[in-house]
This record gives sequence, C-alpha cells and structure tokens, in this order.
Amino acid sequence: MTEIVDRYHGRPMPASLVDQALADEPADDIAVLLVAYRDEDAVGCVGLRLAEPPVGEITKMYVRPSARRTGVARELLAAVEDEARRRELRSLRLDTREDLTEARALYAACGYREVAAVSSRPFADHWFVKDL
Repeated sequence: MTEIVDRYHGRPMPASLVDQALADEPADDIAVLLVAYRDEDAVGCVGLRLAEPPVGEITKMYVRPSARRTGVARELLAAVEDEARRRELRSLRLDTREDLTEARALYAACGYREVAAVSSRPFADHWFVKDL
C-alpha cells in the first residue's frame, strides 16, 4: 500500500497517510487471497471478493517491482479467474487508477473491458469487467 500511496502523490508520503488508506479500504471481506512465489519469496498477490454473486471483484493485486515483467501478474489473474469459476461466478470486476498505466494495459490484454464507474474508492478512476 505504501507504493500505491506514494505513487499516487508522486513522492514518499508519511506512514499516517498509508495507515489511513488501509483503513479506508479494509480487506476483511476478501474471500480468497492468492500469493505468488518465486523460489521461497512471495512476489505478488491478488484477492477475490464475492461482491454481488455471480459477480466477483479482484482486489489487492500487487507484484513486487523485482518480479514485474516476468509473467507473475498474468499468472495471478489466471489463478483468480480459475478460483472465481470454481465459485460459480460469471464475471469479475476491478478498479485501478490513471497513473497505473501498466496495470490498465495488462487488464486490457487479458480480456478485461473498461466500463463506467462501479465503485467510489478514493484511489480508483478506471473500472474493468471480464465475463468468465
């Protein structure tokens, strides 16, 4: 979350602002949290919320900088989509930001289409949906 907050503001931010962002976006309703490992190191994660079944929501998608551009994000997306199908969800939605151009390109390349706003989170200004 520190990287997300810092990048949003374009500079390192105080820990109190990161703590506030965590409080504003609790993760206590995540049904599944998947973690990607390379060797024995955690290099990424993605969460799945059961938003409004049969719709799920991807959240907490993150890949460490050292593992970016190695396919980890695509593997995480495929794994969370498989988990959503196991739970009989028919579509997944997610939100991201304007400045996260790499994330937006990844979602589009993986079959997600941009849609009108489906949430009002403070760090979201782009929304995507994918039919499973």
